[in-house]
Amino acid sequence: MLGLAEVRAAAERIRGAVLRTPTVPSDAVSRAAGCRVFLKLDTLQATGAFKERGAANRIALLPPGVAGVVAMSAGNHAQAVARHAALAGIPAVIVMPRFTPATKVVRTEGWGARVVLHGETLAEAAEHAHELARRDGLAFVHPYDDPAVIAGQGTLALEMLEDRPELDALVLPVGGGGLLAGCAAAARSLKPGMPIFGAEVEFYPAMAQRLAGQPVSVGGPTIAEGIAVRDVGEVPLAMIREFGIEVLVVPERAVERAIALLVEGARVVAEGAGATGLAAILAFPERFAGKAVGTAVCGGNIDSRILANVLLRNLLRDGRILRLHLDIPDRPGVLADIATRVAAAGGNVIEVLHQRLFAAPSVQSAELELMVEVRDAPQGEALVAALETGGYVVRRG
Repeated sequence: MLGLAEVRAAAERIRGAVLRTPTVPSDAVSRAAGCRVFLKLDTLQATGAFKERGAANRIALLPPGVAGVVAMSAGNHAQAVARHAALAGIPAVIVMPRFTPATKVVRTEGWGARVVLHGETLAEAAEHAHELARRDGLAFVHPYDDPAVIAGQGTLALEMLEDRPELDALVLPVGGGGLLAGCAAAARSLKPGMPIFGAEVEFYPAMAQRLAGQPVSVGGPTIAEGIAVRDVGEVPLAMIREFGIEVLVVPERAVERAIALLVEGARVVAEGAGATGLAAILAFPERFAGKAVGTAVCGGNIDSRILANVLLRNLLRDGRILRLHLDIPDRPGVLADIATRVAAAGGNVIEVLHQRLFAAPSVQSAELELMVEVRDAPQGEALVAALETGGYVVRRG
């Protein structure tokens, strides 16, 4: 069982190689969550994620003369190992599944690693990485099931509690479990009895299932792909079970809401996995009401297209973008009347589709689809009412 001593030793070992990131309050996020929220911004790390902590500590502990390191990853761990192997002056080989997006491959190679694309799954990539380790005498750097990696990840909580001793609770995302286990090892010694929660996304609750003694059943699309794992680490699992930590399972929509809230409220860009801790705070407000809660925004490597989609979907859910369908008479002046009513209600038309030939129920009518931007949901309701007062039948898309 790792403890505070190992985490403190890791903090000294990685000092200067890993950024000590700030833990900042956010008024907007706190208002939305109903508690005082403090954000640990590990998105500021050189590779954009907390994974550097564990990789740096593990590589620093390698014996002199090691031939190099090998790791399997399709995400942030790959870049972390690549960067810190380069800083240590040793070769790095990263095995990625063949489906890995080209941008991740390019970023990893940019840190000086040799990328090998092998297998259709992470499990197949991991098997090949172990083969390379045995064949070439390379040190295998596991992303989470390694005590040195876990101790390195624990430095995140060490910094949080040193900088913000007033924290009443911690909420941390869970994939393989290394971050939660390491942070719990530090926090349990620094603030005994402080509640610590893990957070998993609904389609991948492997840690919660293992803790409950249930068979692991995971799968499906998720924006939190960084924690979408089937096989959790045995070392983290034992530690999390020993510490009695509860893992909260959050819906996919809560993760999207957390990403949007971080962008709009805190001006922080987070990937899905990095926002899952905040998603748990938003999804379980009764657990944290009135408390000072710390959570790690532990990764910011999100595709710009996905981020744009998340923000637009959130605007639709909040009622700040309306998609309206109207069957209108096909005569002069109708479009002008509708535009006038929308403008008078304070709406901003951002997209128009006017269809006469195929969608309209009659040759004397037309179908109009409007995408309208409004300030908030009440303004949207007033805008729809203004259209209905003019005799238009309005359907929401």
